[in-house]
Amino acid sequence: MATSDRDNALKHFHCIGIVGAGNMGTQMAIAFSELGLKVSAWDVNQQNIDELQDWSRNNQSKGGITGFYDINQFVRSLEKQKRKLFLFSISHGNPAESVLGMIKSTLKDGDIVLDGGNEDYRRTQKRQEECEKIGVHWIGMGVSGGYQAARRGPSLSPGGDAQAIESVMPLLELYAAKDHQGNPCVARIGPGGSGHYVKMVHNGIEGGMLSALAEAWSFLHYGLELDYDTIANIFSQWNADGELRGTYLLDIAVDMLRAKTASGGSNGGNDRKQHYVLDEVLDKVVQDDDDTEGTPYWNIMESASRHISTPTLATAHYLRIASGNREERLLAAKKLQIPGPKPIQGIVDKGTIIEHLRCAIYCCFLASFCQGLEMIARASDDEDWGINLRQCLRVWRGGCIIQADGIADLLEPVLSADHHWTNLKHADEVAGELQRTFRSLKEIVVQGTLSDQYLPAISASLEYLKYAGGTVLPTKFMEGQMDFFGAHGYNKPGVPGEDPGPVGKGPHHYEWRPAKE
Repeated sequence: MATSDRDNALKHFHCIGIVGAGNMGTQMAIAFSELGLKVSAWDVNQQNIDELQDWSRNNQSKGGITGFYDINQFVRSLEKQKRKLFLFSISHGNPAESVLGMIKSTLKDGDIVLDGGNEDYRRTQKRQEECEKIGVHWIGMGVSGGYQAARRGPSLSPGGDAQAIESVMPLLELYAAKDHQGNPCVARIGPGGSGHYVKMVHNGIEGGMLSALAEAWSFLHYGLELDYDTIANIFSQWNADGELRGTYLLDIAVDMLRAKTASGGSNGGNDRKQHYVLDEVLDKVVQDDDDTEGTPYWNIMESASRHISTPTLATAHYLRIASGNREERLLAAKKLQIPGPKPIQGIVDKGTIIEHLRCAIYCCFLASFCQGLEMIARASDDEDWGINLRQCLRVWRGGCIIQADGIADLLEPVLSADHHWTNLKHADEVAGELQRTFRSLKEIVVQGTLSDQYLPAISASLEYLKYAGGTVLPTKFMEGQMDFFGAHGYNKPGVPGEDPGPVGKGPHHYEWRPAKE
């Protein structure tokens, strides 16, 4: 960024208060100090402040970092500029409520709080309403990319008061990741809790992609008996060109699969032989079980409440939930005696099935984007947020976990058309890609099922395409039974006004079995 742009960014805000000095908050503090801001940091855990101070003493930065144990001293350190600016990087729910309660009396008209944690958009809107009464602007800002991007530049999705966001936007543009053309990956998403809603959906899409790619790795390793280095080479090729080009998760997968250590393993042995770090990783995801991550189940609840089918995202989350309690799972394994993944038999040409797998993963990724963007579109309409879906894609072009250049290149032109999309499967370009890769998706599910591979997100995506575009669903039978026992009513096929008709209770009921007197 040019010097003039940097000076403009720092014109109104030359200091910032970071609340929370965990992994994310620490990296944010360092990043803003390196941009030239004076950074004040406070954390309820004093050890986090000590470690941040140690870094500051041992490293020179343009702005400098000062840690505080006392929250009142922390707030006073920001009063040298006309408007205090805070960036929260703490857990969702009560922690943010608690800190707001502690500093609320010290806030004044015009102060800005950037809530950079994952948060339920309803809580965000509640805090916005609370702060608005005293002239303070609470901005719910999605921050994507993990702790590494927090240092190098994340994807940012702020939502809230337009003027407040405009005032801080030069600073956010300075901090945010840049796409391949050098554009900052940040934009005002809309009013209210829209920024946190978009980040929630981002994390839902992320879950679908993570699961599909993990399933692909397992398919290649256990099904095709390929070693880690070979799989790394395959993922590298997928990431280099074609529909999966420029996918962040593939990029980091390559490094992860090639990573080796001579530490002797996590048990502290004396064996200095090189081994793969991945082999030290246990197969359980615990972020959902300990409630440090709320966005996946918020996604499921939101999709259900807004009547949007998101099976790839939901099934991926259920896999994580099942993985988390390994003790319970090991006991179930003894009782169920379900066979584990085994080598796929009868494969003459591994190259052909690997190509089918590539197409299937692309299809799953694209389906994940479709499901997530439909959620955003419906919520935007319901809440009157006016979210620009194309802008969401541009924010996701760099610095975030779901960066996927090939998919963004497909979707951006579609979303730039003069059409309000609420279902991207209706777009010819998107439908064409899903239809083209359907055969590969089915082939992988068939081969994987026969060899007992784990395919929750992949198989859910297959079924999603089948029933989301089906015309003879078995729900005909279901509707009949619901009318039988509950007199729910039904619509009739081929009747104008009923087929396809509005989404609503049908006018017809049949006494399948008269109730006994």
